Amino acid sequence: MNPPNKYNVIVSETATKMLLEHAAFLAAVNPKAAEKLTVAFETAAESLEETPQRCPWLKRDELPTKKYKFLLFEKRYMLIFQICDMNIYVDYALDCRQDYNWLTSSFQ
Repeated sequence: MNPPNKYNVIVSETATKMLLEHAAFLAAVNPKAAEKLTVAFETAAESLEETPQRCPWLKRDELPTKKYKFLLFEKRYMLIFQICDMNIYVDYALDCRQDYNWLTSSFQ
């Protein structure tokens, strides 16, 4: 149970799978970097328990306005999440260097 005024962070299966794919790719080249990535993801997700409002809105013309926020972690990765009451739903974990236009098509 979370203490009062803490948000409950829920990481989706999709976000978990995406993180594992990024980590597996990194591990083939640098296992320490893969470990660092997973720790950074956990730290970033946990930080949302306190102040998720600090994060900016994800602004793309194709996305619903003011529905998703994002948090950058480990320089090139992004958590995409939404706030619903006292729950934080982490929906995606993206590598910002890759094309993620596919994301917008899932909201049309």
